[in-house]
Amino acid sequence: MCQDALLVIDLQNDFLPGGALAVPGGDRVIEPIRDLMTLPNWRAVVLTQDWHPADHVSFASSHPGRKPFESIALSYGRQTLWPDHCVAGSEGAAFPPDFDTSPARLILRKGMNAALDSYSAFIEADGKTPTGLDGFLKNLNIDRVFVCGLALDYCVKFGVLDALHAGFETIVIPDACAAIAVGQETDILNEMRTKGARIMTASEVAARAAHKTQHLPSNRRINGQDALPKCTVE
Repeated sequence: MCQDALLVIDLQNDFLPGGALAVPGGDRVIEPIRDLMTLPNWRAVVLTQDWHPADHVSFASSHPGRKPFESIALSYGRQTLWPDHCVAGSEGAAFPPDFDTSPARLILRKGMNAALDSYSAFIEADGKTPTGLDGFLKNLNIDRVFVCGLALDYCVKFGVLDALHAGFETIVIPDACAAIAVGQETDILNEMRTKGARIMTASEVAARAAHKTQHLPSNRRINGQDALPKCTVE
């Protein structure tokens, strides 16, 4: 029997319409995420937040003469420069109004090191500094994670890839995600799927919880053959 966790990635005001780094259509994921969080089958619900100091290295404003969305070389590799966003303690870093965080067992803040970015919920951008999420989940005997949130092509994707690398069975919930690169969602999902991730809709996840089916539905076809489920549930 698998122990499941729901990872809700960076559902923060600055990534929603009107925010400093808005993800197109980001607000449409709030309701499905809220519903997912209330399902009874989670061993843990984890919420992540970007939580940057005001002089964070990923901000274009920290590099005189540079503009948002330019790319520069840093000690740990290429870094896209972003508008100032999700500054620690700001309204932009907060969860959206009326978003109930009480189902969460953990709120994980990342990107707190001014000299290091952090897309993934598991490993910071240098590829070696852990956030602590891996150990938290494994200490709870969790072996399968369901991932949703913002943005599909950045923090969700990198978190999914690192979850797989850490040995977790990993399921992406695409209709509870939104991408910066609108129109490229299928390619992004294919990239994750080729690395071993599986795909389930929010309604499929809810149906599994409601009916306590013995097996997860086989992976939806995006490219190639469907994968067989690895875990069974009571």
